[in-house]
Amino acid sequence: MKKNDMPNKNKFITVIPARMNSIRLPNKPMKIIAGEPMIIHVWKRAVAANLGPVLVACDDDSILKAIQKEGGTALLTDSNLPSGSDRIFEALCEFDPDETYRRIINLQGDLPDIPINYLTLLANMLCQDKFDLCTLVAPCKKDEINAPQVVKAVMSWKSEYSNSDFTIGRAHYFSRAPIPFGSDIFWHHIGVYGWKRDALKRFVESSPSDLEQTEKLEQLRALELGMTIGAGRVDKPAAGIDTPQDLIEIRKKLVAI
Repeated sequence: MKKNDMPNKNKFITVIPARMNSIRLPNKPMKIIAGEPMIIHVWKRAVAANLGPVLVACDDDSILKAIQKEGGTALLTDSNLPSGSDRIFEALCEFDPDETYRRIINLQGDLPDIPINYLTLLANMLCQDKFDLCTLVAPCKKDEINAPQVVKAVMSWKSEYSNSDFTIGRAHYFSRAPIPFGSDIFWHHIGVYGWKRDALKRFVESSPSDLEQTEKLEQLRALELGMTIGAGRVDKPAAGIDTPQDLIEIRKKLVAI
């Protein structure tokens, strides 16, 4: 390969995994919110962030056709894949076999109102060579600290990670328990990620780890593999749509905008 043909390590692609078989909210990506399927709202947020191409990795033809109708790009992936990370990697390898894109934004398909600047923050962190992957955290509310469905991140904050626009730290562990003990502030983990491509490849080619299976948290596999996880601080979580009540609330919110 000639020098000028080398992949640009900072070329970004956003990949949105979307599957229909959600236990708590079946057919979730195609639920209508403010006149459009949920997956279209998420796709539009990713496009508006202007970080590079946006690819939807889906498991159903209805999602594929909805994205294509909007002029977007989607690929069908194996419906039996064990996780969203596996889904985005399969789609990425099909879409970009030459590995042109070295930075991947993994945007979940159930975040129809995620602020665009959250995606910008992920991209900012990925341009630093300090981290293998990146994610986001926000201060926990009091009623979230002991809630097992709210994942807490153990953080250290160092000035060398941050800049004038973003506060960035390193995540050392994630748990459903309220850790670290004695904290004045607990950090609510937001399940969006930025991956360096080599790290994503290593992750999906590795078996689930002991800690991952114990806590039921996929990101613990990355830590057990020795990966460094950066986490950017944001003011509030981007709430995922997991239940019928969540769907009712987001419909009210987005119709009102």
